[in-house]
Amino acid sequence: MTVLHPGVDVPHGATYLPSTVDHLRWGRLPCAADDPVLTVDPGTEVVFDTISHEGILEDQGRDPRSFFSPYDVEVLDDAVALAASDVERTFGADGPHVVTGPVAVRGARVGDLLAMTVVGTTPRVPYGVVSNRHGRGALPEEYPAYGDVMSVFARVEDGRGAMSYGPGDDRAVRFPLAPFLGIMGVAVAGDERPHSVPPGRHGGNIDINLLTAGSTLYLPVQVDGALAYVGDPHFAQGDGEVALTAMEASLRATVRFDVVAREDAVREFGEVVGPLAQTRDLLVPTGMDPDLDVAVQNCVRAAIGLLQARYGMHPAHAYAYLSAATDFNISQVVDLVKGVHARIRIEDFA
Repeated sequence: MTVLHPGVDVPHGATYLPSTVDHLRWGRLPCAADDPVLTVDPGTEVVFDTISHEGILEDQGRDPRSFFSPYDVEVLDDAVALAASDVERTFGADGPHVVTGPVAVRGARVGDLLAMTVVGTTPRVPYGVVSNRHGRGALPEEYPAYGDVMSVFARVEDGRGAMSYGPGDDRAVRFPLAPFLGIMGVAVAGDERPHSVPPGRHGGNIDINLLTAGSTLYLPVQVDGALAYVGDPHFAQGDGEVALTAMEASLRATVRFDVVAREDAVREFGEVVGPLAQTRDLLVPTGMDPDLDVAVQNCVRAAIGLLQARYGMHPAHAYAYLSAATDFNISQVVDLVKGVHARIRIEDFA
């Protein structure tokens, strides 16, 4: 495949935002005090380049060409430039994630919803990395088994992920790819940039693997213009993301921005207090909290409120329907704030 360095194979006439150092935040997310790097009208599709943090972090040497040299692969120029830059970031105090933006959307006001629709995703490279580091993940007392960081390389072969069974083992386990952006978000109010790891009502690192091409994420606008951003690109992730990361790998993503006025949003979705997603087949309310039990409860409440507003269901009947017919999945358990999302089938309400 063609490696998508900045500017390579960008569709003619596209509104394009490359992942150059002046278009990025590393480890922190935008806030109201940040200036937009791009301003667009509602309905605009923006082509974003995103950079995976794997291979550029300090605990991997902060030299992606050296890190990936054992695998004989081509490394993105913008990843090399970011790793070599003096961009503001404190390892250990800030998060690992790289986000592109922020993008201001004209007419977005506090109280509205910003709709971010993933029009398409294209791998920029044919490989990725899954890492477990520094006693993080679902089994922090057991892994990494050796040292502070375990980084497992995975290739893209015939449209699937391929990962070795173990060090020095020529066998490979192969699995489906479903690229998505682990981070999609809007700026928070105030002048303090939030840490990139914990998700919240601003979106951020929500890691919902349903947000593939064709899906829409709705987020409550917290500052005028919304100041949206994307990042943390994944090629594949299981619910839970138990080892700490997904198959992290750089993507080019096309995202359309639309604004849903507050009165329309309340009529369609109820009071949205956090991220809400929609795919072709599913409505996907979310719940978040450091306590997984509370995250589940928050998700159930959000689902009941959605069914009341959208379909006029009595809350007790909505609660019963959810128990009979809806899966509640663990988005991730490794980002300080745990995430849960519901999968409500739209066809059930035809």
